[in-house]
Amino acid sequence: MHTKIGLAMLLGVIGGWLLQEVTAAEYLVQTITKAGHEVTLEVLDPNSQRAVWLAPFVMAANIFMSLLKMLIVPLVLSSVVTGVAGIAGGKEFGRLGAKTMGYYMLTSFLAIVTGLLVINLTQPGVGANLNLPMPDNFAPGEGMSFVDILLRMVPQNIFSALSDNGSMLQIIVFALMLGYFIGKTPEPHGSRIKSLFESFFEVMMSLASGILKLIPYGVFALVVKVVGETGFATFKPLLYYMAIVAFALLFHACVILPMLLKFVGGISPIGWFRAMSPALMTAFSTSSSSITLPVTIKSAEHRGGVSNKHSSFVLPLGATVNMDGTALYECVGVIFLSQYYASTGDFDLTLAKQVFIVITALLASIGAAGIPSAGLIMMTAILAALGLPIEGAMLLLAIDRPLDMLRTLVNVWSDSCGAALIAKSEGDAILDCHE
Repeated sequence: MHTKIGLAMLLGVIGGWLLQEVTAAEYLVQTITKAGHEVTLEVLDPNSQRAVWLAPFVMAANIFMSLLKMLIVPLVLSSVVTGVAGIAGGKEFGRLGAKTMGYYMLTSFLAIVTGLLVINLTQPGVGANLNLPMPDNFAPGEGMSFVDILLRMVPQNIFSALSDNGSMLQIIVFALMLGYFIGKTPEPHGSRIKSLFESFFEVMMSLASGILKLIPYGVFALVVKVVGETGFATFKPLLYYMAIVAFALLFHACVILPMLLKFVGGISPIGWFRAMSPALMTAFSTSSSSITLPVTIKSAEHRGGVSNKHSSFVLPLGATVNMDGTALYECVGVIFLSQYYASTGDFDLTLAKQVFIVITALLASIGAAGIPSAGLIMMTAILAALGLPIEGAMLLLAIDRPLDMLRTLVNVWSDSCGAALIAKSEGDAILDCHE
């Protein structure tokens, strides 16, 4: 997939550049009319001619965005309900479950705060030339103070919330509550509803995987459109954004998580990294924490010294609900686009809205499926909740693949660090095989 996306980007750049050259040269001058002895020269507008050529690519990009919008609500609802129901219904969800969930919520929150600080210090979206006009029907949500956010977290009517992408935080809160009480409901009713949501989630995963296979075509159409309209100016802020996201991810992976290993668990970060290197390489190459899970468990047990009792509980749970890299990416990406819209005067990026982004990113990361580019779908959910157009997410999609590989590596690395810390606290001899 990354080869196809890279090729699509290259072809899109070439296509957009050719489109600019052709329209500028061929349509800028001449329509000549002879009337008697007079010759009238009519100069045609190259922008209008370019728009005609760009129309098929714009239509293809819009269709792909509609497919992404279609996935948001059912995928988030089914994945969060399934993940939480599995946790709440587990027989060992006592001391071990509390430690695991405490670690996962802490590291996800630390990752989001890291991204929040980095993106606010660097502000790559301010003054960026992204060529993303605000839609005419844009109506920013009212009541975005911190108190209003808390009051609006619980939906008064879940069916109204499900029909409105802007109510994503309400949908996530409802899914968390529903999943928890499904796990606590006695047989046979709880297991029946849980099986229904698990089946629905698997179907949605298949649908999402099928739609995400269209990413190269969406990237091609989008890059042709962007380069054809603005040239190469848009890629400069995107490269800056990529560097900032990569720095934030690496800081979380190389500083924050190793500090937890060293000072909380007394575990050598370098030794644990060596033990988990097969899983980290697999995560980076596949961009899927779910596909990497068997390698993660094997590395933690055979190379790291984690017992099967702990690895079989902590790591599958982490692959479902612990997405540090995804949570950080969602926060940084949404605030980057918010900074851009704020700098154009179309959006007010207040502190309360940044708090809203943090809360939504933290909760949405629980529902991020362990498949490539799933974080993009969650980003569109947060943008929709803010009332912002998701075209910005489509633009970031053009450079998403390298970042997707890196954030998946961070997700798996965080899962493995959690397994090491929790197993050490439960008495496992971590890294004995290296001593």
